[in-house]
This record gives sequence, structure tokens and C-alpha cells, in this order.
Amino acid sequence: MAFDIEKLQLAPAYRAVSDDLRRRIVDGSLQQGDVLPTETELASRFGVHRSTIREGLRQLEQEGLLRRDGKRLLVSMPRQSDLASTAERALRLRQVSFRDVWEVASALEPLCAALAAAQITDAELEALQRALARTEAVVAAGASPVEADITFLDGVAAATHNQALLLARGPVSLLMHAGYAAIAPKLPQSGARLLDVHRQLLQALQRRDAGTAEAVARRHMQDYRRGCEVAGLDMDQPIPPAR
Repeated sequence: MAFDIEKLQLAPAYRAVSDDLRRRIVDGSLQQGDVLPTETELASRFGVHRSTIREGLRQLEQEGLLRRDGKRLLVSMPRQSDLASTAERALRLRQVSFRDVWEVASALEPLCAALAAAQITDAELEALQRALARTEAVVAAGASPVEADITFLDGVAAATHNQALLLARGPVSLLMHAGYAAIAPKLPQSGARLLDVHRQLLQALQRRDAGTAEAVARRHMQDYRRGCEVAGLDMDQPIPPAR
């Protein structure tokens, strides 16, 4: 009797090693800062060659789950900036548009502002005050306010103390940066408007006024969309690869 048999898809041994160790890191069996056994010891435990272990460990290093300290390999926590950069590259490769990113940011930024109003500390308020002063200096000098805006909004987001939100927002913030950079040179008047937004948002956060903070952030996102229209930026075009 004839019948079809699909070929077995066997994962490479190095991937089985990295999958096993990744699972142990994620479930907490291996804690941040723990020192891994040597390659020789791991090869003996897994019953594979050292070259297989080396390849599996290299994959986990690239993911930020392991870091080297001299000859030792330690369990590590991936940095938020690294995760954001990786996700940003993936989104660019998928040719997300300026509109795609703006729509997501329009939901995330007001949420960040509202949550920050309830969670922000005095130290974080002081940091935002310093960021506001830098924005004022940049605008007064007639320089591009893009970096100052990103720094200020990143500070607001950090004040939410919500790790899930920060991880979701990270790549979106980087992609929004591309949009700001594209329209800012064509909108010399945007600096003063941006400065006003920062002042209003900081005042709302100082009062712990979540409703006003959310409304200010939402208006800021609407200003961004109008800025794209005035600058002639086609929001439906894909965000180009980073240079």
C-alpha cells in the first residue's frame, strides 16, 4: 500500500542546547548573574561536542541572555535598548509605514502619560525638569528639537514603571524618531509648539493629573500628524532603513 511520509524535521543539536538553556533562564532555574559550567562540562552533560555547545552559547549571547566576564559566561538580562533596536530593525524590514507607527504611538504615549501621573517619583519629576530646561535651550538656539523631545517622552514613559509597556514602546519610539527627523527641518515653528507641550505635560505630572497628562500627550500625537501633512510627508510610505 502506497502512502506519503513526510521527512522528519530535526533541529540542529546546538539549537537544542540553546533552547534548553533559554528555558532554564526564562523559568528562573538559572538566575541573572549565575555562572554557567564550562564548555567541557556542558558538553559532557548534554552528550555533545564542545563545538555544538559553543554554537548554542553564541546564540544566547547574541540574544543578550549570556555575557562574558573574562573566561566565564554569566546569565544576563537583555538590555531594553538592545531589544528595542532588534524589534525596530524587524519592523523596518516589514516595511511598516509612518502611519502604522503613528497609530500605535497615539495609543501608547497617552497611556504612558496617564500611568506616569500616578507613579512618577520626585526624582523623576526633577529629571523631567532638567530635560525641559534642555529643550528650552535647544529651541532658543534654533537647533533641532527632535532629540530633546525623544528624551523628554522617554522620561515620561520610564516613570510608568511598567516593564511591559516600556518594552512595547521601545521600538515604536525609535521609529517615531525617524518621522520627527524627517519633518522637523521643514517646520521651523515646531520648536516653540514642542516646548509648550513639554511644559503642559510636566505641569500635569507635577499635579498627578492623569486626565490632563493623557490629553496633552494625545494632542502632541495629533500635532505630529498635522506636522507630517504640512511638511508634505506621505505617512503611508514605508519608513526607510536606518543609515
